[in-house]
Amino acid sequence: MSADRSEVSAAVAAEIATEQAHVDLVYSELTKAGERAALVEAEGLARGRTDRTGEAREEEVTGLFERDALVFNAGRRRQSLQTQYEGLVFGRLDLEHDKPDEHGATREVRYIGRLGVRDDTYEPLVIDWRAPAASPFYRATPVEPQGVIRRRVLRCRDSRVLGVEDDLMVAEPPEDLVVVGDGALMAALTRSRGARMRDIVATIQAHQDQAIRAEGSGVTEITGGPGTGKTVVALHRAAYLLYSQRRKYEAGGILVVGPSAAYTAYIERVLPSLGEDSVTLRSLGDLVEGMTATRLDSPAAAEVKGSPRIRQVLARAARDTAPDAATRLRVMIDGQPIRIDTPELLRIRRQVLRHHQHNAATEAATTALAEVAWKQVTADDKAEFIDHFTDHREVEAFVRDWWRPVDPREVLLWLADEERVAAYTRGILDAEQTTLLRDSMLVALAEGSWSVADVGLVDDVLSRVGEVPDAPREERGFYEIEELDTFGVAELGAQQRVSAREVGYQVTPTDPRERLLAGKISRSDDYAHVLVDEAQDLSPMQWRMLGRRGRYASWTVVGDAAQSSWPLADEAVAARDEAFGNKARRRFHMTTNYRNAREIFDYAARQILPIVPDADIPEAVRETGVDPVELTATADSLVDETRGAVKSLLDDVEGSIAIIAPERHRLALSEVVQDVPGRVVLVDPMSTKGLEHDATVVVDPAEIIAESPGGARVLYVALTRAAHRMTVLEVHDQ
Repeated sequence: MSADRSEVSAAVAAEIATEQAHVDLVYSELTKAGERAALVEAEGLARGRTDRTGEAREEEVTGLFERDALVFNAGRRRQSLQTQYEGLVFGRLDLEHDKPDEHGATREVRYIGRLGVRDDTYEPLVIDWRAPAASPFYRATPVEPQGVIRRRVLRCRDSRVLGVEDDLMVAEPPEDLVVVGDGALMAALTRSRGARMRDIVATIQAHQDQAIRAEGSGVTEITGGPGTGKTVVALHRAAYLLYSQRRKYEAGGILVVGPSAAYTAYIERVLPSLGEDSVTLRSLGDLVEGMTATRLDSPAAAEVKGSPRIRQVLARAARDTAPDAATRLRVMIDGQPIRIDTPELLRIRRQVLRHHQHNAATEAATTALAEVAWKQVTADDKAEFIDHFTDHREVEAFVRDWWRPVDPREVLLWLADEERVAAYTRGILDAEQTTLLRDSMLVALAEGSWSVADVGLVDDVLSRVGEVPDAPREERGFYEIEELDTFGVAELGAQQRVSAREVGYQVTPTDPRERLLAGKISRSDDYAHVLVDEAQDLSPMQWRMLGRRGRYASWTVVGDAAQSSWPLADEAVAARDEAFGNKARRRFHMTTNYRNAREIFDYAARQILPIVPDADIPEAVRETGVDPVELTATADSLVDETRGAVKSLLDDVEGSIAIIAPERHRLALSEVVQDVPGRVVLVDPMSTKGLEHDATVVVDPAEIIAESPGGARVLYVALTRAAHRMTVLEVHDQ
């Protein structure tokens, strides 16, 4: 028996040595390619230099443009080559062709990696995983081998090959072909989870690859239950689109939207590891430029703010006059008195706002005032009178006060006023909903922080009133470049010097209201592609917010209805369809749970099926033989019981452990995390969406249901975060 094992070990070691030799060659060529790119970059920098003064000739301008393009592309290539991602080479294909090649060989070897690398003769050493030649690595199966005999996954740390795992695509391998391991996928699934999402580029399955490489236009929907790899498939799709149609998607931009800041922090490494870093990653709380929100409203308040009915409330607020605005105009023009009172001012406001956004309508409002004033006087020359009126210092002062720029966030805060919110919601919301809305604004004013749901409302108001215009140059503090050079910035690049033209210190206000209005928010960009994860959670107002960013975009949308935290599905579907417009749609359904051990997922499925009988239940492919542990605790023993559960799990798993607890227990349980920093995190149920851990302790399921939007659906999310071990801790009264 020992002799057999030594022979197996020797064979595996020989295979690893073979792969190591190729990986060494790749990194050697990678170094040379980086040096070549650096030389091209240096050549480009030298190409456009000139001692000429005065106005440059047209050919010199063209030369400078070509130089900048050369330097940019060479620099980007050098940076990508120098960033040696872990596992640069991760795969190998052994193929058998029907016809021999020019050398008479029928066998071909292709190495697959995160970047394409060629040798000095331009022969491929590594094929980029997104290239068509790499597709058999993902699409070959024993039923349709596509010429593949063996698919091998290389497990590397930096440039060192640690191991290999093979999948055989034919019934019997050739005698000279060694097959190692029990399959790459199962080997990958058993490894521990860390603090960041791992890409699956080495173990993409055929059905996942179809979604990744689907046509870029229209709407691509990726559905499936927990653990089916929807998120990483979607992220790989973003990287593939950038590779296959770089000009379109890099110029227009790809926006990736996730449910929370914890989610975006979790996935932020995946795209760079796939060779792409030109993607905008946002959570729902920071989709409005200049605004960040992480706080969650109560489920009832979030439902009011997310419903499409709130748009009518916001429309009324956006048309209203600021609380401190002037209410009447009294002025003498050319010796004649002008009097415009509140009713007429309101009529003028309604008239102007039918055709203009408030913050872009100062001139239109002034003109409308002048027209009313003209009707009150006896003068021969209307044009001359209007000129005198609009240039009058008192009129200018009145307009600055009456039609001052309004920050969209300020409009939202008007909802905290009892009289105003009652007027805005009359006939739209009932008394209870109006109270919820007002109370939520009072919470914002008390804490100095916006909620995630508020961001969609601010975006709606921004689309109605427009951006606050920049203050005139003379009203802003700035230093000229010559003054900045005193502080040693003369060596800054041109772009940095332009940015340095206005220098100031950003101080966080101490007043809560000032914190809510700090900085400036701006209109959203349009993107070429929008990728939405956990799409089932989006409210109608959030779908509208995304729709403004994807009016001309193609979409990738990922979700599972059974995990939804938005209670009114029909409203959300209508808003989603409006955002998509008439774009063509295609759908890919993931049916295999790769994350959870079967014992964990069966437990979770038993909890959700009575609540959502038609829940999408995928098949878990891995078993551990260990069922979830159920414990009970009282309020007094909760911390000790949780600490004990964590201690037991620390011995069972090597990776991350999450304590998933409702808000009610988070403060008390924070000391448990302090005991074991690094491996153990404390997280609320909503922030676990899209995340995974080696093990979890799910605390007080009943309270999770009670406090979460979506109730049992959010508990289902919490119960499907663990890959290997799960403990469920019920909390009972004394």
